[in-house]
Amino acid sequence: MRKIVILLALTFGIFTFAQETANRFFYNLTYKPKKDSDSLLKEMMILDITKDKSIYRDYSAVSQDSLIKDQMEKMQRSGQFNPDFQKMFKQPKFSATITKAYPSMKMQYVEMIFGGMAAPMYISYSENLKFDWKVEPDTLKIGEYNTQKATTEFGGRKWTAWFSADLPFQDGPYKFSGLPGLIVKIEDEGKNYSWELEGNKNIKDFQEKTYMETLMNMGDPKDLPKKEFLKKFNQYKKDPFGSVRQYWTPEVMNQTMPGTTKKIGDYIKEQERALDELYNSINNPIELNEE
Repeated sequence: MRKIVILLALTFGIFTFAQETANRFFYNLTYKPKKDSDSLLKEMMILDITKDKSIYRDYSAVSQDSLIKDQMEKMQRSGQFNPDFQKMFKQPKFSATITKAYPSMKMQYVEMIFGGMAAPMYISYSENLKFDWKVEPDTLKIGEYNTQKATTEFGGRKWTAWFSADLPFQDGPYKFSGLPGLIVKIEDEGKNYSWELEGNKNIKDFQEKTYMETLMNMGDPKDLPKKEFLKKFNQYKKDPFGSVRQYWTPEVMNQTMPGTTKKIGDYIKEQERALDELYNSINNPIELNEE
């Protein structure tokens, strides 16, 4: 459980990483979470571009770093774990991190799961994607950007993208890349998923890892063949704690968590509800062939 990781971090301190500069691009993602519903949700996603890679993820994963750091330092000073720690922050709607290496554009798709004895670990798969873009003469002004149209098929959907040569990055949100300029907007034919660039800024003290990732210090992902990754992760989403449930005897579940009045069993139930919301609130995947 994450509590164990946090307690270890409180005991042994945190690790520091070298800093660098990044261009951060903010994308407003509008998506349809359920196949049988027309309701749309929105989430802010970011694409951080450094000299040798790009990192795409949910903005919630990094926007709360200062608040998390503040709460962690309070727990460090008190020497006690706050059982309501995770309730203080917004849960990201999208848990994956996608990196693209420059100049090859080799993509790595990373997820965190709980492994043996509930210790967190990263698993991933890698792809060398080559999008078959059809660049068309149509142009469109989107915000402050002059863009040009391109279309492709990917993941069982037809996509229309608008890219800007004024932004000299052959990159875009999610896995999309390969156009002669940054993708400013892209959406599928059925408008299930639509990303639109909202703005950008330079990050002078950029760190690829979030504060919590730094604390966990879990090392590199275990890279799997894509088919094996999908099987493992889909099984995990159905029962995130399945690998350790056998160890949760009534005696363990009735124990009180250190520094709190909460039972371990109650804490685990809260974690199960949070993970169920994270992984199972969407049944309309971006890539239809990954169901």
